[in-house]
Amino acid sequence: MTQPWLDRRIQSLFPVALVSVLIVGTTRLFLDNLKSYDSKIFQFYGEPERYKQRRPVFVSPKDRFEESCNVFEGKWIWDNVTYPLYSEESCPYLVKQTTCQRNGRPDSFYQNWRWQPDGCKLPRFDPLKLLDILRGKRLMFIGDSVQRGQFESMVCMVQSVIPEGKKSFHRIPPMKIFKAEEYNASIEYYWAPFIVESISDHATNHTVLKRLVDLDSIAKHGKSWQGVDVLVFESYVWWMYKPTINATYGSADDIKEYNVTTAYRLAFETWANWLESSINPLTQKVYFMSMSPTHLWSWEWKPGSNENCFNESYPIQGSYWGTGSSLTIMKIVQDILQELKIDVTFLNITQLSEYRKDAHTSVYGERKGKLLTKKQRSDPKNFADCIHWCLPGVPDTWNEILYAHLLQNHRNLL
Repeated sequence: MTQPWLDRRIQSLFPVALVSVLIVGTTRLFLDNLKSYDSKIFQFYGEPERYKQRRPVFVSPKDRFEESCNVFEGKWIWDNVTYPLYSEESCPYLVKQTTCQRNGRPDSFYQNWRWQPDGCKLPRFDPLKLLDILRGKRLMFIGDSVQRGQFESMVCMVQSVIPEGKKSFHRIPPMKIFKAEEYNASIEYYWAPFIVESISDHATNHTVLKRLVDLDSIAKHGKSWQGVDVLVFESYVWWMYKPTINATYGSADDIKEYNVTTAYRLAFETWANWLESSINPLTQKVYFMSMSPTHLWSWEWKPGSNENCFNESYPIQGSYWGTGSSLTIMKIVQDILQELKIDVTFLNITQLSEYRKDAHTSVYGERKGKLLTKKQRSDPKNFADCIHWCLPGVPDTWNEILYAHLLQNHRNLL
């Protein structure tokens, strides 16, 4: 039989025990909620840095295109609602060579075309998702000034979502480096117009008329590419100045005149050997951009005319392939990629870009580092640039396709 005094003591302790249990339970719920990214605390104050670093990237099925779909076959669709993806004014990293509106181009139609593949849809570009995929990584574009345009395009596509003070831009020739500090991620550019070494490797003081390429030398460049997580290569227009090119192969003193296609194959065999000896396919991803087309002769799309890309405002309709895009060079690249012992993704942007006679800088760009004078602009036949592209513009689509492939290759960590 329980003593009355013991009953009274148990009854007096019961409220204390109940309060203790409630406090512990509430604290546990609070802490569990704090661990969640949906926490009201985080929503109000923002996430601590350590939680930001741990959040995984999740790529859903709708972020991927069907494996059977060829994203390079399709058509340009007018879309002035969701394009352009950014504006000249919103991106301080564009060089004068690409800012056609600022340089006086009267129309902006070239900014409002969206590439629509025939059999699927490209995922909508999400800069935050790309930055998450690149967290703790380096993405590097390697090539000539066309490739520099693609680099600037990618920087412009992501930079607006990064707060001021959390991003930086550095010019360290032959490189340009954009950093997203909170993501410990960088988007970089490396000037190498021939991929292999040449006398044109200085980022700003490079010769155009006298070209000399070392077809079997790549080690100097390769040191800067070592360990980069995502490498995007491109090299074409610098090879096509003349049908022949001065180059060395073997002895640096033995300068010979090579047919361009022969020299190109030798150079890219050197590049392929470097990839096989230097790339870790488990940690690095390599892409190669096909040639960017030129639109130098209007008679190719408008029979009977004798102009160029100047004053063109709309894409070419129907099938078209310009003589400026070498099928022989395309075949060389494809042959070398097939023989490689590591995977390199070939992004064949040539055909979709062939249609865009309207999107070049024309007379609204630079020549030798200076904007064209009024007199030069009045002579588009001699001064129009039908090689480089206005930004925003066609290179944004190249990056949307690159982004789609990065999503395609991303593995969710569950």
